[in-house]
Amino acid sequence: MLCNMKTVRVPIALVQNVMRTLREKLQQANQYLNTNYPEPALHYNQRGTIAGSAYYANWEIRINPTLLIENKQNFIEEVIPHELAHLLVNRHFGRVAPHGKEWKWMMETVLQVPAKRTHHFDVSNVKAKTFTYTCQCEEPHRLTLRRHNKVQRGETEYRCRRCQEILKFTTT
Repeated sequence: MLCNMKTVRVPIALVQNVMRTLREKLQQANQYLNTNYPEPALHYNQRGTIAGSAYYANWEIRINPTLLIENKQNFIEEVIPHELAHLLVNRHFGRVAPHGKEWKWMMETVLQVPAKRTHHFDVSNVKAKTFTYTCQCEEPHRLTLRRHNKVQRGETEYRCRRCQEILKFTTT
């Protein structure tokens, strides 16, 4: 559906809701921490099954547009504070465990949202297509599009870990 290589366009109302939540949570954090951290850049270019990512060096959050569109308010309430918390923890505490006690404290005490490490959104529309290969063991092996294409171009070959036979593409 929405998971092709084309750019997914996020409706402006949804972008505005994301920005509103980001600004509210950032203001809440700045007041609690007595800081003036700047607003991070938002990019809607996260791909795959990852809902969002925080990039410390660029002070930015990348959002999966497909998962945002499909999950709207739940996404905004969970993912935006989650990724913002990563940025804030990194600025406030330095290098610490990604979902450690500092992150949990930032989520629950400062941002006042439940500290959930992973999302539970339906990822069927963003899950990567795989290609089935077989070996002597008759064990199916699933290769990603990138690996499949490398095999098809003759750039590489993959072997079964069990029988060591070169994997063969099955068209069925």
